[in-house]
Amino acid sequence: MVKNIIVAPYNPEWPILFESEAVKIRAALGDNCLAVHHIGSTSVPGLAAKPKIDIIAVVKDPTNVVEALERIGIQYRGEYNIPMHYGFSKRGSIEINLHVYEKDHPEIELNLLFRDYLRQHREARDEYARLKENLLKDSSSFEKKNAMFTGYNLGKDAFISKVLKAANFNRIRIMRCTHYAEWDTAKKLRQKYFFGPLGINDPYTWTFEHKDHVHFVLYQGVEIIGYAHIQLWPDHRAALRIFVIDEAYRRHGFGSQLLQLCERWLKKQGIRSLHDEARPDAVKFYRKNGYAEMSFEDPSGEPPSPQDIAMGKNL
Repeated sequence: MVKNIIVAPYNPEWPILFESEAVKIRAALGDNCLAVHHIGSTSVPGLAAKPKIDIIAVVKDPTNVVEALERIGIQYRGEYNIPMHYGFSKRGSIEINLHVYEKDHPEIELNLLFRDYLRQHREARDEYARLKENLLKDSSSFEKKNAMFTGYNLGKDAFISKVLKAANFNRIRIMRCTHYAEWDTAKKLRQKYFFGPLGINDPYTWTFEHKDHVHFVLYQGVEIIGYAHIQLWPDHRAALRIFVIDEAYRRHGFGSQLLQLCERWLKKQGIRSLHDEARPDAVKFYRKNGYAEMSFEDPSGEPPSPQDIAMGKNL
């Protein structure tokens, strides 16, 4: 249980507080900083919000921002569920949540479109305010239920998706499975394309809560169109256990984009090679993306699949 979630009436001081913090952030990041944006509910005039200033900093190179920001009292909190995201916070008399992204990360456009739509559409802003009020009346909003976020945060997802669709957000991005809708889609894709054809129910649902197993969904805009299940191995290696693009979205290059995004995230984690036991009809796809025949060497000692072809790529 979360003790309290405070949503306060709009405060005209919030943009002023943002500007004050933005000056400090720009100075700390120096030439690495390309832009600083006020986002979230405190950036929308007239909208009730948790009194924490949400900020995005856009940088040339995010790998060296932690030390620079922690020197001014903004603490690094991790990636959360957004790959290639650097999350920070500061608590005290002024509370901020800072999100640092490399230039062109899709979350930058997502947050700016959402903010601007609410600024320009009063009816949507007011609907969002009513949704927050209703969520605060629901006891499940104060629970996490084995999730990264509270029911309050997850309960806003459908509204956010509706606004982003209206704002024509259509970027490709990957997310670590967190929301129940993401898990539901991941489970359906696993069963439809992998375990259903074998006539069995998914025997590996235990991986959903295992630290060495990572589950990503691929979004086009607000639609989930693909899924990847990756197992992290010792010795800086990883295995692609399940990889699928939903049939309606195939032959448009989405598979290669999902694979490249997974590789980029793995490389950031220090993974040096990604391995797969590829179905014969998928070998051409993997070769096109730089994979070659390579020993699988499952550290669990499980024997190789006789009908598949062991492939891999050094990242």
